[in-house]
Amino acid sequence: MFERFTEKAVNVVYEAQNFAKEMKSAEVFPEHLLLALVCSAKGVSLKIFRMFGMSDENVCLTTAEYLPQTKNAVLNIPFSNAVKDILKKTLDLASKSENSNILFEHLFLSVINDKNSNIQNILNKFNFDKIYAEDLLTKLVQKKIKKLEHPETEDDVSKNNNPEAIYDGVALADVLDRAVSKLSAYGYEILGTEQILESVLESEESPLTEIIKSNGITHDAFEKQLKTISSRRSEFEDKKIVFTPNAFYVMNMALQIAKEMGSSEVMPEHVVLSILKTKKGLAYKIVKSLNINENKLIDEIMKPIEKQMSETNSILKLAKEEARRIGRNVVGTEMFLLGILGEGASVAAEVLNNLEVNMKDARVEVENLIGYGNEYFDKEISFTKRAKQVLENAWLRAKKVGKQKIEATDLLLAIIDEPGSVAMKVLTNLGVDAVEIKVGINEKTINM
Repeated sequence: MFERFTEKAVNVVYEAQNFAKEMKSAEVFPEHLLLALVCSAKGVSLKIFRMFGMSDENVCLTTAEYLPQTKNAVLNIPFSNAVKDILKKTLDLASKSENSNILFEHLFLSVINDKNSNIQNILNKFNFDKIYAEDLLTKLVQKKIKKLEHPETEDDVSKNNNPEAIYDGVALADVLDRAVSKLSAYGYEILGTEQILESVLESEESPLTEIIKSNGITHDAFEKQLKTISSRRSEFEDKKIVFTPNAFYVMNMALQIAKEMGSSEVMPEHVVLSILKTKKGLAYKIVKSLNINENKLIDEIMKPIEKQMSETNSILKLAKEEARRIGRNVVGTEMFLLGILGEGASVAAEVLNNLEVNMKDARVEVENLIGYGNEYFDKEISFTKRAKQVLENAWLRAKKVGKQKIEATDLLLAIIDEPGSVAMKVLTNLGVDAVEIKVGINEKTINM
């Protein structure tokens, strides 16, 4: 019977048998299957259980209330007729969804629909929304037979960045000038992360410096630790470039962070965030030695930035939420489009709405094009290569006309410049073309 079951689905059945033994049951009941599903869930399934507060512990306690116990230990615990019926229905469900394999999700669907046990009573105790779960799981198993790789493949973050752009920002110029001036003092010819962060700390009147100081990283403490380091080996990694490799990586990541936060230039805040997030270089090594709360420092640096959050920053956050909604850990151009529609207040959103493009229809097209995933939803979300390119082009547009922030219109115009993107396929399927969008944006911009 189990030759078509995936390993994950088989493990649920084995776990159910183990729970039956531990709970001294004479047979394996559907309630044991439910408990095994909760304990083995990942990705979208885990998200469903968490949504209704169903954890290993509380489901185990609730399940135990409905199961009879036997005094005599049973070595080979048989399946109850109710479980056999569930397994048969699982096979039928897989066939209907045109899957050659029986998936975890098929078993999940069969268990929550069982009427011959106490499953419904247990689910009701957690206010479990069966209709919601069925809808999500049904879409998931139907999409499982298709290739789930995103059409817009990923690429390394540094390949889409223009290193020269790091020097263009007025806010960072003073920091870099001071950092370069320190090279001769230290007898170095190559700029490292330690000179960059030390120069940030010298800006005594900067709000950023005050935040860093309040978290225990003062200029004196940093300089004292720096003097104890006799080797820059961790900055070089046997390569020779103008920046040390770690500093080059950190500065490129700072550029990417700036773009993702909707800024048209790299700020000192972006560099410090990059040092803390990439965990690279001597600067991070010194910060780590000061025993500060890194997450607290990141949050405090982010708060002033978020108070002045650009519409693009809001759009990118919404794009990530849309990706998680359909079980994805990657954001493509189609998620940017959904983010623009979700943010709703921008000129770009108004233009799309005037062309009768709405969130509901756009979501349906996105789901049809890329399908539902089953990726772990707590994982850090990344951008596809095409999405990074669109963000890069939007950033260049904003920078070219002297904007301080990337606007939603820059992002939408960058999307329509990528005719092969998933976002453009969505718009085409909704009967909208690039010319209509350009005309709409031009008209709105002229009238503003």
